[in-house]
Amino acid sequence: MNNNLIYVYCLTNSPPDMEVIKGFNALVSLKIDDFYVIIKCVDDVEFSEENFKAKLSEIDWLESNAREHVAVINKVMETSSVIPFKFGTIFHSEERLSLFISDYSLSLNENFNYIDGKEEWAVKVFCNRQILSEKIDELSSEAAELEKQIMASSPGKAFLLKRKKTDLIENEIDKLCKFYGQEYFNGFEDLSESTSLNNLLPKEFTGREDTMILNAVFLVQKTKVREFVSFVEQLKRTNEKSGFFIDFTGPWPPFSFISIKEK
Repeated sequence: MNNNLIYVYCLTNSPPDMEVIKGFNALVSLKIDDFYVIIKCVDDVEFSEENFKAKLSEIDWLESNAREHVAVINKVMETSSVIPFKFGTIFHSEERLSLFISDYSLSLNENFNYIDGKEEWAVKVFCNRQILSEKIDELSSEAAELEKQIMASSPGKAFLLKRKKTDLIENEIDKLCKFYGQEYFNGFEDLSESTSLNNLLPKEFTGREDTMILNAVFLVQKTKVREFVSFVEQLKRTNEKSGFFIDFTGPWPPFSFISIKEK
């Protein structure tokens, strides 16, 4: 077994505090030009291109190594600004790693200037359609008006109006989900430096019965993180009874806001 490959976690533009990652095995910091790269040497049994692709199908291996990848970056991020590398980033020699950093040094510095003093936070908003349907007369003027007509109608007409209301409810819930999804996004955006929208995930991926209506990440100034978190907590308290649920996590390495371009 030869540890002849270099696995890269992240790089910083200031000397990293290696004490915060001493709990992880064999990590070292390489100084290359004006940057410090957090790496470990790995063997090709797991991390050659062919073997790595095969390992991705092993769920336990994938979860363990991907979790460690993010954990290392998060620890370094506690004391330094970081540019995170994707899970499984491998270089075959220090020379190749140095060449990469030299070729991208201008862009790396631009990215550090952009993310300095900021954190990435992820927000997902879900809608419980059953709760919304039970409160639809409070949330939709059309539904409330139709309910008045039902109450004032003969049994035969009321039956037809109820069928009409059933269709109306589904349409109104769709409108409410779209409206509140945008409202939530606008509120988070006002407290952020930058935003990135992700695809809405179906229930089989979220493991929830609720419908996802917002999946986004936000780059937040550290000085505004407390306000951002407070805003999320306020929304959670005031809107869960209406059927809207917020899942937010962070801070995360700024994967979503790094764009490295060759000089």
